[in-house]
Amino acid sequence: MTDAHHPTPDAAAAPEPGLSPEAELARLRDQLAEAQLALTAARDAQLRAAAEAENRIRRAENEAAKARKFASEEVLKDFLHITDSLELGLKAAGTVPDGVAKALVDGVQMTLKQLLSALEKHGVRQIDPHGQPFNAEHHQAMSMAPGGELPANHVLSVMQKGYSLHDRLLRPALVVVSQGGG
Repeated sequence: MTDAHHPTPDAAAAPEPGLSPEAELARLRDQLAEAQLALTAARDAQLRAAAEAENRIRRAENEAAKARKFASEEVLKDFLHITDSLELGLKAAGTVPDGVAKALVDGVQMTLKQLLSALEKHGVRQIDPHGQPFNAEHHQAMSMAPGGELPANHVLSVMQKGYSLHDRLLRPALVVVSQGGG
């Protein structure tokens, strides 16, 4: 099927009646130039389409990798509460009579160590910023207090440790910030 804009090759090559050979040559050169422009435009469009398809594939692969990397985030957050409870239990162990406290502390320490090891295996890192400069991206200030020898805006004490998952903050550390010497 042919139309006025896309003649068949035979029709395009057929000389027009009444044209001089020079005029016919000029007409054919114009047709060749148009065909070359159309070919260049088609090649450019094809390259752009291929590049766009490659970019879509790359974005999809990156999104899938990110989803796999952080898929366990909510489950791991639940384990942080268990870690907190074990750490609080270890702090409270000082109030238990010595005979009971040793066995209790050993068991809780072992459990906490195993839990932290399992979390670390899955990309969870503990944030314990005691003595470090306050960082609003990783710490949540609960209060300020005189810091003695600690400079102002440094973490005086940690009320609750923070955690990150593959460098993404899971939970900020809850801290008391130093007001400076005083």
